Amino acid sequence: MKILVMGLPGAGKTTLAEQLHAKLTHCTWLNADEVRKQADDWDFSEEGRLRQARRMSEFADDIVAQGQIALCDFVAPTTVTRAAFNADFTIWLDTIDESRFEDTNALFEWPTNFDLRIADWNYDIKAILEAIAAKQAA
Repeated sequence: MKILVMGLPGAGKTTLAEQLHAKLTHCTWLNADEVRKQADDWDFSEEGRLRQARRMSEFADDIVAQGQIALCDFVAPTTVTRAAFNADFTIWLDTIDESRFEDTNALFEWPTNFDLRIADWNYDIKAILEAIAAKQAA
């Protein structure tokens, strides 16, 4: 299963992913900043963001092929980047209206296709894990 934790910078993606990673068994967590660092690719143009989504997807597919859950947190700002990642389960962190990055704010497309929308910081980890498990069992 490929899980995408997405949303604007500063929405809490990494914090949530860290909490989920601690609770999910057979799970590998990929953080977009760490993947960019390894690739030495800090291009945040639309093309660079699409390349990053594809890179994250390829890594996640390899993890899933090994029988693990791939938990990935990154902005995935557009419908195109989210489609390129092709998540099995998408969590949208909708906790802020705008980030500190004007270019990302201008580019960001509010998602219409997601499995779980989290609109505040008082989320229930157990309920999120249950939603993931239900999707996995389906």
